[in-house]
Amino acid sequence: MTAMPGRSHSGPLPSLSEEGRALAERLHHHVAVLAKSERNTDLETPARYIESAFGSSESQYFESGGRTVRNIQTMQPASIVVGAHYDTVPGSPGADDNASAVAVLIELAAMQLPVRLVAFANEEMPYFLGPEMGSFVSAKRSRERGENVRAMFSLEMLGYYRDAPGSQHYPAPLGWFYPDRADFIGFVGDLGARALVRRSIASFRKHAQFPSEGVAAPAAIPGVSWSDHWAFRKHGYPAIMVTDTAFYRYPHYHLPSDTPEKLDYERMARVTLGLAAMLRELADEAR
Repeated sequence: MTAMPGRSHSGPLPSLSEEGRALAERLHHHVAVLAKSERNTDLETPARYIESAFGSSESQYFESGGRTVRNIQTMQPASIVVGAHYDTVPGSPGADDNASAVAVLIELAAMQLPVRLVAFANEEMPYFLGPEMGSFVSAKRSRERGENVRAMFSLEMLGYYRDAPGSQHYPAPLGWFYPDRADFIGFVGDLGARALVRRSIASFRKHAQFPSEGVAAPAAIPGVSWSDHWAFRKHGYPAIMVTDTAFYRYPHYHLPSDTPEKLDYERMARVTLGLAAMLRELADEAR
């Protein structure tokens, strides 16, 4: 469950490059635009922003709750899917949940990686873990078309970090095995996705000087399956979540106070660059 290849970065972070600083500014801009208001009754406004930022993309339209909503995905056929939901719970502008991950998704699209990037509608309640989730629709269509999805990564809250002891919490019994500082990015999967967790974090640790932790745990542990990777696992695909661990560290989870100034955009930039290098390597292996 907890033994992972490679070694997590420890100690001070290296100086951020000029590229990294510019990336941090762009991430901040995306989050600020997306988190101007909550994203649930009006999904089309954020969808149009994501569509424009992606450049070349296509929409997967589907009916939900008496209206038509859509996933937005990049055009390239690929065996690796990276997704993030763009909706929020009512009453929250959702800066970390989940504008942070959508911002990373947009910047990954600009890097023209050989992966498919998808912004999902309908991850939050009342659609959560149900057939009207955008990710469920996407995974179902991939299965019906016989697509060979070799790996799916759900980006779920990537922006909040703290160095103080006691800033990180866990569901039992994981607290015995992991650090108590909320300074890392997590790779999380169920037991059936253990191989993907291990391969992904090994690559991330090779390319990124940033703290990282991984776990493959029973899906019944609260949080292990609570994102869009659930839908792809339901359809038989290897799928995991990359996350700052959400409510296990973030005090503004699902609240009106989940606003852009709470996030650490320089650390988000480091995570973005590490994920890009990881995805390039995994895509090369899949060819």
